[in-house]
Amino acid sequence: MKKLAKEKALLKKLGNKIRELRASVGLSQEELAEKVGIHRTYIGSVERGERNVSIINMFYIARSLNSSLSELFESINEQ
Repeated sequence: MKKLAKEKALLKKLGNKIRELRASVGLSQEELAEKVGIHRTYIGSVERGERNVSIINMFYIARSLNSSLSELFESINEQ
């Protein structure tokens, strides 16, 4: 698999995990975005794997989902 395809697959896995965690805590994309302090369309693009999200934003997303960066990273390594 080429590097770009691997990167896209990784972003998609991360987005799926964020969507899963968001649903498990009962938040809409808009509610999560408000907690994190970013726009709701940004959350949507992260969940679809369209954005290479910064580590800072990942930290705030994880914290807002009662999770951790390590949980997000573990989930993408296991898949």
